[in-house]
Amino acid sequence: MSDLRGDLSSLESSLCAVLFGQERVIRELLATAVAGGHALLEGLPGLGKTLLAKAFAEASGLSYRRIQFTPDLLPADVTGTEILEDSHFVFRQGPVFAQVLLADEINRATPKTQSALLEAMQEGGVTVGGTRYALPEPFLVLATQNPLELEGTYPLPEAQLDRFMSKISFQAPPRAIWTRILSEEPASPAPISGLDLPRARADLAQVVVSQPALEAIANTAQLASEEKHLRMGLSPRGAKAWLALARSLAYLAGRAHLDWDDLRTAARPALSHRLLLTEEAQFEGVSVENILQDLLRRTMPK
Repeated sequence: MSDLRGDLSSLESSLCAVLFGQERVIRELLATAVAGGHALLEGLPGLGKTLLAKAFAEASGLSYRRIQFTPDLLPADVTGTEILEDSHFVFRQGPVFAQVLLADEINRATPKTQSALLEAMQEGGVTVGGTRYALPEPFLVLATQNPLELEGTYPLPEAQLDRFMSKISFQAPPRAIWTRILSEEPASPAPISGLDLPRARADLAQVVVSQPALEAIANTAQLASEEKHLRMGLSPRGAKAWLALARSLAYLAGRAHLDWDDLRTAARPALSHRLLLTEEAQFEGVSVENILQDLLRRTMPK
């Protein structure tokens, strides 16, 4: 297990040499990948969302495909389709058949096309013409969206949002990093030989979780369901995603047990896209961030 942690540490260092000043983002992405989840990358254009996705695939030695989501994109453009060839139908794979799939600007496609990813993200396969086709293992969807560009976009439905283990928010780099960005060229990531993400996922079961930590997650879910400003609280899938992401953060830090800081750090990427405000709360200017902080304050020790 120590060798595998060393590989993951090398992967993290390699990505930090590609995307300057985004250490938190890179750690959250690695934690999501190790936990076997999918990530929604949100941020303004030009902050490196696509660069990080491509660099992650290259450095981890995984196959990579990119789909530019547009309003005229069809479900078959994602999953693939059957074509008539020599008097019988043959399935031609779509770009979803990759270990790392970049769904660029996913909220520009129609809900019907967005939903083409649901089965793939949840079950690791797609069904076309009544036949199920398994996707490569591991399979990781990295979807990007711009939080401010609303015209011509389709908000992701709740069922789609809940399939993402984490929503990773990109922020502008700190001032001290700007000169480095302007003066240095990002390094080309070298593949980490022997990196085994499925084995890392299996190792997460060895991270010990205390009973108080489990109770804190359950209490947070219960309080979220009672929160008047939320039209959707925390589902069992969301609670499990939070726990898996926190476990993964502890694993990447080299700890054999999960602590409270792991839960707090994992809460924002794991829960912020799952706690959906009512229309009244949006009108009143209530933020998910404030609700989440209040929930954690009430369920976790200081």
